[in-house]
Amino acid sequence: MSHPLIKRLVDTLGYPQVDAAILDRFLAEPDLKALFVTGDADKNLETADLAVILPELARHFGKAFQPAVVDRAIEQKVRERFDVWPTPSLIFVARGNKVGAIAKIRDWDDYLREISAILDREPALLVH
Repeated sequence: MSHPLIKRLVDTLGYPQVDAAILDRFLAEPDLKALFVTGDADKNLETADLAVILPELARHFGKAFQPAVVDRAIEQKVRERFDVWPTPSLIFVARGNKVGAIAKIRDWDDYLREISAILDREPALLVH
């Protein structure tokens, strides 16, 4: 987590950094998580963009989901587990189940539409 915008998410905004020690317990929780799979921020310029967009999305949707940053050491495991390969990505998970994913950078309206659809998709999994 060397990129300053990603560090800001954890250090300043208090987003959990999900590592191997807490992954299963964190994902089993009933509330909706938005896992930020960053990829290599030095090679993929979209990663920094999503690090700026994610807090705005979290504000827009209130407490509908909890953003978290996936530790780079377990990204491959998380990507395999939820079958989401492009980075950066947001993987929405509730009770260990993938509810949806948004890969790469999108227009603001696309984020709003896709996240709203994710929130409506599996209401039995989500706790509001």
